[in-house]
Amino acid sequence: MLNRRQVLAAGVLTAGFASTPLLRATSRAAAPAEPFSVRMPVPPVLRPAARLPGCAIYHLTMREAPVEILPGRHTTVRTFDGSFPGPTIRARRGETVIVRQTNKLDVPAAVHLHGGHVEPQHDGHPMDVIAPGDSRTYVYPNRQRAAALWYHDHAHHLEAENVYRGLAGLYLLTDPEEERLGLPRGEYELPLLLRGANLAEDGTLIYDATDVQGPDHGTTLVNGRPTPYLPVAARRYRFRIANVSSGHAYVLKLRDGSEMIQIGTDGGLLPEPVRTGAVSVWSAERADVVIDFSRYPVGSRVYLDNTALFGGETRDVLRFDVVREARDDSRVPERLVPLEDLGPAATTRTFALSFDLATGRYLINGAVFDPDRVDARPRLGVPEIWEITNSDTRIPIPHTFHTHLEQFRILDRNGVAPPAAERGRKDTLTVHPGETVRIKVRFSTYTGRYVFHCHMLEHSAHAMMGQLQIEP
Repeated sequence: MLNRRQVLAAGVLTAGFASTPLLRATSRAAAPAEPFSVRMPVPPVLRPAARLPGCAIYHLTMREAPVEILPGRHTTVRTFDGSFPGPTIRARRGETVIVRQTNKLDVPAAVHLHGGHVEPQHDGHPMDVIAPGDSRTYVYPNRQRAAALWYHDHAHHLEAENVYRGLAGLYLLTDPEEERLGLPRGEYELPLLLRGANLAEDGTLIYDATDVQGPDHGTTLVNGRPTPYLPVAARRYRFRIANVSSGHAYVLKLRDGSEMIQIGTDGGLLPEPVRTGAVSVWSAERADVVIDFSRYPVGSRVYLDNTALFGGETRDVLRFDVVREARDDSRVPERLVPLEDLGPAATTRTFALSFDLATGRYLINGAVFDPDRVDARPRLGVPEIWEITNSDTRIPIPHTFHTHLEQFRILDRNGVAPPAAERGRKDTLTVHPGETVRIKVRFSTYTGRYVFHCHMLEHSAHAMMGQLQIEP
């Protein structure tokens, strides 16, 4: 039987929105960096090694590298090409991307394009690992609609630590439909990759899966730097927000209460923009958000806060410094992209997510992941309804549920229609304790083996995962 610390470490405090933690870990971390003392970097855009008609070829190497997270100190992290976070891959619908990944780490890795519609051998299945010293080629056909995807490690039992130590990067897919809308672009379209880091005084990145608040509960990082500032012009900006933490939650608000416009989520653009005071992204979720700085005079400082705190962190995420005027030809149309009708469902499946106190394992339908077992056999092109229930009520643990290969539509939460920001295409959803969420999904194009799992990666690493075999 687990002791109290082990139970807490298993995920109690990842519930997140409780105002008072049940227990605080003894901190080994450095004092937080002075907020807004470093400028926010923008991850580099990866350049192709070669181009062929309709195809771009990239080479990436996973390796350890020293980076500066805390000012003046070096931190050794696991990287794609020495970049923390990884370089951004920009792709266009209809153009195939081929990525040759080489593993120069001392641990296995499997690279998953999260949200990607790809053949099973290119999906980064947790058992299809790249051994240290080996390489693997992944092919991404990019036949899906524009969306902010991301790539990260998925090697089973290692994914939580590998992602925490840095193996994550953004993959921005565009298409003509998106480009015609006139949204902010170029230097006014910026990625915000959010995560936490527990850092020692000397800059060492601490990974402790038994920390009662989770390994990434410490200093908030935006694009790899702690609570930075960003100079902006007095005009609209489009922010591609991705929660790349292993289990943290962010509920983002402007401190002055001003509205933001959410235009997209995991699966791409929403049917219409949502004017909101708060944007929520749990582990692996993405949000596409426009902020209009023209309402602020030059010289203003605008603060982005996180209101989902576990205890010990500050609310500070990012400060925008309005430094200049600028022409703005961008717009946010009242209609964005229509949603496809998935058709009537032929099957309903149920999935219960739970934590087993006796073993410390995370379960789906009472079972741990077994790569030799198939948990569901959807038929190609046949819509299904999945009812996903979080059974963890005695120990209130949230879960984020992710399906590989296919995006889905949220039908309802406990029988209530989802909020406007969840009415687009999704590939990851949060299921709160005691909640049942119904989704509609239709697997198309590819048959073969894929997985579904909780994307709080410590849960996934402890076997909260199932396997699909998509049949013709």
